[in-house]
Amino acid sequence: MSTRTIAVIGATGSIGTSALDVIAHSQGALRVGALAVKRSTKELTSLALRFHPEVVAVADETADLTPLESLPSEIEVVVGARGLEELVRRPTWDVTLLSVVGSVGLTLAWNVLDVGGTLALANKEALVSGGAILMDLLRRKGGVLIPVDSEHSAIYQCLLSRRSTPRSPEILSADVSRLILTASGGPFRTWSAEELRHATVSDALRHPTWQMGAKVTIDSASMMNKALELIEARWLFGLDVDKLSVVIHPQSIVHSMVEFVDGAVLAQLSPPDMRLPIQFALYEGRRASSPARKFDWTSACQLEFYPPDMTRFPALALGLEAARAGGTSGAVLNAANEVAVAAFQRGKLRFDQIAHVCREIVQRHEYQERPTLDTILTLDAWARKETEQWISQ
Repeated sequence: MSTRTIAVIGATGSIGTSALDVIAHSQGALRVGALAVKRSTKELTSLALRFHPEVVAVADETADLTPLESLPSEIEVVVGARGLEELVRRPTWDVTLLSVVGSVGLTLAWNVLDVGGTLALANKEALVSGGAILMDLLRRKGGVLIPVDSEHSAIYQCLLSRRSTPRSPEILSADVSRLILTASGGPFRTWSAEELRHATVSDALRHPTWQMGAKVTIDSASMMNKALELIEARWLFGLDVDKLSVVIHPQSIVHSMVEFVDGAVLAQLSPPDMRLPIQFALYEGRRASSPARKFDWTSACQLEFYPPDMTRFPALALGLEAARAGGTSGAVLNAANEVAVAAFQRGKLRFDQIAHVCREIVQRHEYQERPTLDTILTLDAWARKETEQWISQ
């Protein structure tokens, strides 16, 4: 196998760090071609000296660029959002791993797919906000999109096990009866509604099985992450919302399941370690030795499954509604949630109010069934401002 060149966008986050671990383990099968961060230039410099990319990028023009002066002259430095968009459009990269957090992921994903690139997508917001236009672009430009989220990767792996080469995920789902996304239930799985009313940021960050960034961990606690994943799955796999479901699985070992029309169920199992779905994406579905944790089959193991409580976790119902509505609903929900989570972290919003404010903003917005990229970005900005105003009142 020839060496595959990877652009890691979001290199210092949890996904980016795990991806670099996978690349280092690959014994030359994978190499870093580009590293991009928002503003962490010290960490970027350290990574560049270790992995020797062709290009490094800093999205925030106000970041301190002084540490980058120590890099060898042959490493190109790109600064600013426009420069980063140009970077991901270069034909140099075999795979672009997009692991930034937030709606900026939509614009970057658009640029990768617009040039027919291969996108390893670890950004929920891109498909939640612009799933319809991204999947249309994927079909028209002939790119490849491989999901990195453990749940969607699990479904993709189950579907791809019946094919020989990666294709658009939605093409693989013709004989699927149901997709079953698993959820750990987060730290609040057994909490009462009254206890959730008084949940603190510290409480929300105590995830029982995964190590993730703060925003994603809080989304897991509210089950909003699963709501967003339902919207993603609707676009990724081209299924009606009635064929999407969620089950609580506290052990986080079964990452998701696919039920076929004949009643057979395929599941992907592994210890909770994001390096496995990341590696699957970087190798475009080919298997190789991995640094990810392996099962110890000599030890006893118990797998539990429970139906989700839609009353205590109203974000799930909201996610299903937004997935069914399509259009601009996902973009507004995502933007409102980002602002609400940030407000919760600042102590300006109760935990149990996150889903409530998101529903309010989604209901207020001027729905459009077939938005353009510009429309989505405009509504994203509107939803953020509207959510801030709701919280301030």
